[in-house]
Amino acid sequence: MLNQQYSIVINAPPKKVWHSMLDPDTYQIWTAPFMPGSFYEGKWETGSKILFLVEDKKGMMSGMVSKIKESRPYEFVSIEHKGVVEDGKEKEIEELAGSLENYTLKEIDGKTEVIVDLRGPGEIDEEWQQEEDIWSQALQILKEMAEK
Repeated sequence: MLNQQYSIVINAPPKKVWHSMLDPDTYQIWTAPFMPGSFYEGKWETGSKILFLVEDKKGMMSGMVSKIKESRPYEFVSIEHKGVVEDGKEKEIEELAGSLENYTLKEIDGKTEVIVDLRGPGEIDEEWQQEEDIWSQALQILKEMAEK
């Protein structure tokens, strides 16, 4: 089973970090290293369906179909990936079963440690290992936004 973890300490309270991370406008900024122009449709509430999308050159949407497995504002959010969006159509993918993207926010002396825990089926392959640089870039952008 794949298990990757990333973290960063941000000089801002959890509430500000949460909003910097999940508000629609700022979400697009810090996630740009993964996929420029990406956005989400849905709510960050436990049990909610959420789509992570990007529009291609033909105007078609592609991305991920997910569910908010658990959400505790300013503390924790767990995203369970269920499938993909291809050419604007949702498609469930069995191989994604059990894939989780967890974000934990811990307050430490007025600062916030953000811990990203990725869990999924399979082994850590080269593609996932290359994402380490992307996660570092994205978390640094999140830090800069939240500290403003």
